[in-house]
Amino acid sequence: MASDPDLLTPEKGKQKKKVASEADLAGQRMIEALLFASSEPLSLEELTLRAPDGTDVLGLLEELQKLYAPRGVNLVKLAGKWCFRTAEDLAYLMHRNVEEQRKLSRAALETLAIIAYHQPVTRAEIEEIRGVSTSKGTLDVLLETTWIRMRGRRRTPGRPVTYGTTEQFLVHFGLENVKDLPGLEELKGAGLLDSAVPASFHVPTPSDEVALTEDEDPLEDGSLFDDAADET
Repeated sequence: MASDPDLLTPEKGKQKKKVASEADLAGQRMIEALLFASSEPLSLEELTLRAPDGTDVLGLLEELQKLYAPRGVNLVKLAGKWCFRTAEDLAYLMHRNVEEQRKLSRAALETLAIIAYHQPVTRAEIEEIRGVSTSKGTLDVLLETTWIRMRGRRRTPGRPVTYGTTEQFLVHFGLENVKDLPGLEELKGAGLLDSAVPASFHVPTPSDEVALTEDEDPLEDGSLFDDAADET
């Protein structure tokens, strides 16, 4: 059986490797340019659609991630999407150039934390966990930040609105997934929880599944903001 002469020629092999290498470099440059130009994180699917057919987009992203790891900007994956972010150890340099956002009240921070860990959760459930009433204004402020959203309606009397976090929440707090939120020991280590909390105390494993749960109904069309008013 005759052999393919091209397979036995070192020069042919070198040429093929060179062509493949040039194609990878071109694809990598395209992906790099797309990520730099985008104001929002891009998903693997979005990048694949805009890259040449046959491009190993995930492989090139991982190479770029390694390439940028020691630099002033890093390629990171947040909320399942990719973007460039200032290296964490250099974030302090940006403080002068970033417009300071309105600081959230303690009530808003507590409410946001409860929604993040207990979602989907209703206003009444938030109040039960906090032990105090939650004003509509607090939820309005959080909705304005786009960190939380109205998910649906609980299948209970009054059909209260349920709340959950958004992709913007993950991006703002540098999380790839809501499950990356700190657990009990991490919260204690950061000084955010008393080390002497009761043994029965636990931090739930959060989930931000987009699909409604069995005890949720979808929101009616055009009712997103009217629903919040219903709970006043």
